[in-house]
Amino acid sequence: MPRRRPGVLLPLELSILDAGATLQAAEGSFFGFALAQALAGRDGSALLAHGTLYKALNRMAVAGLLEAEWEAPEPAEAAGRPRRRLYRVTGAGEAALRAAERAATTPSSVTRPVIA
Repeated sequence: MPRRRPGVLLPLELSILDAGATLQAAEGSFFGFALAQALAGRDGSALLAHGTLYKALNRMAVAGLLEAEWEAPEPAEAAGRPRRRLYRVTGAGEAALRAAERAATTPSSVTRPVIA
């Protein structure tokens, strides 16, 4: 399996940054299941597999694109559910998303055949 080039984000990671930034703007932070629902709602697909989503979130947190922290226990206890891992898109994550958006809208250079 080929290795990824450093600094290149996968389409899933770009989708996470985009949807996460939207959720974060409305809620201040986001958690995995809400993110999975937002991603599924965008393209009408099924929810992402648990392992796929949380591995990507962890990888992005390690890379500095996301910040992660555990929710305070009180809201979870009051709601009768486990604590959530809350995520926020960092400045580096926002910059990576903007760079990817610019790259997607910038016309590529014209490829000319090589004449031997």
